Amino acid sequence: MAKHMTQDDRKALEARYNAGQSVAGIARAMSFNYSTIYKELKRGDTGKMDANGRAGYSAELGQQRLYNAKQRLRYRADCQAE
Repeated sequence: MAKHMTQDDRKALEARYNAGQSVAGIARAMSFNYSTIYKELKRGDTGKMDANGRAGYSAELGQQRLYNAKQRLRYRADCQAE
């Protein structure tokens, strides 16, 4: 069964990632598959480099992009139903 990331999970991910923890370490500590962490990092990419020389991540941005994607899917489903 798939485990979905909550906003609190995203905030914990952001804190661990900004502290310099590896993706594999974050995945183990948070009980997620490493591919889930990579997908979330891509979703919340700020487009800037962080202090560790990696792509920046924002939990708030990731949550907003997920919400926007779900809204688009709902709109398409509503349009096709009519």
